[in-house]
Amino acid sequence: MGAVSSLLPVFPWDRLEPYKATAAAHPDGIVDLSVGTPVDPVPELIRAALTDAADSHGYPTVWGTPALRDALTRWATDRLGARGLEHTNVLPVVGSKELVAWLPTQLGLGPGDKVAYPRLAYPTYEVGARLARAEPVAYDDPTDLDPAGIKLLWLNSPSNPTGRVLTADELRTVVAWAREHSILVVSDECYLELGWEADPVSVLHPDVCGGSHEGLVAVHSLSKRSNLAGYRAAFLVGDAAVLGELLQIRKHGGMMVAAPVQAATVAALGDTAHVAEQRERYARRRSALRSAFEAAGFRIEHSEASLYLWATRDEPCWDTVGHLAERGILVAPGDFYGPAGDRFVRIAFTATDERVDAAVRRLA
Repeated sequence: MGAVSSLLPVFPWDRLEPYKATAAAHPDGIVDLSVGTPVDPVPELIRAALTDAADSHGYPTVWGTPALRDALTRWATDRLGARGLEHTNVLPVVGSKELVAWLPTQLGLGPGDKVAYPRLAYPTYEVGARLARAEPVAYDDPTDLDPAGIKLLWLNSPSNPTGRVLTADELRTVVAWAREHSILVVSDECYLELGWEADPVSVLHPDVCGGSHEGLVAVHSLSKRSNLAGYRAAFLVGDAAVLGELLQIRKHGGMMVAAPVQAATVAALGDTAHVAEQRERYARRRSALRSAFEAAGFRIEHSEASLYLWATRDEPCWDTVGHLAERGILVAPGDFYGPAGDRFVRIAFTATDERVDAAVRRLA
């Protein structure tokens, strides 16, 4: 057991605990802007679907019900613009973090293989490479990489933590480069429905992929768009050959999405009204926080999409974390996402309206 844990970095959030304690001591309580955890209610139609499927006495299938596969292909066609999708082009997974952490292992990668991911990135891309005992490789521009040994290339647009959105031209260039070198591209698009100053494009859009899903997989989640982080509801769309291999492996591993969650996913993907309502909530919170932080001397970079502001006071990130913690506001230090973030903090707007208002008052 120790041999496996020795492969992994220190869990970053443990380092934030003393600052959390400082922020929590504020007379008006903590304003926690450090994590992207939804705080708003699960929409009623989704809860009703979950409840109606509660008498799920048999085992669910790894591939999901026909109704779920219909919902996934329909949503990806309508929302991503993907073309020619069949049931073999979709696969439900037990939350996107599980998928990110274990995908290199499930693909059979190991020593001698390389997994590439953005230099500023969700830490689990590196963790997944290390769990497989593959070599993690960080990049600024993937097409500048030496392709030798790279088997898996992660994209993340909109980005966590920066909120940066890759254009269709940028994505098209990366896809062409990866195909030239027979590298599988997996695009983490979990924030795609949360574009503010840009319209995020999927790697599966015909303008990017040329109408072919070969060598491409997109990752999507209902955690952010539908407040379903607690449901662990996510899915893959893309290359049928890759998903077919993953399906067989996941069958052996018993990686099944719970049947009530499958039913809830069908309901969530079939409704757009709750998504629009949630976007409006986040837009208000984002506007209030951005204005307040900028007035307090912060500079916001990128942040054109996702649930975060990528902000700096041009000082070491932990100094900024400490400064805000003294005011009862907790944010995430940028170096959680790689050394390149060591002078930034990530500010989530997943807090209630009341807590956002409290942060604005304190910053003033």
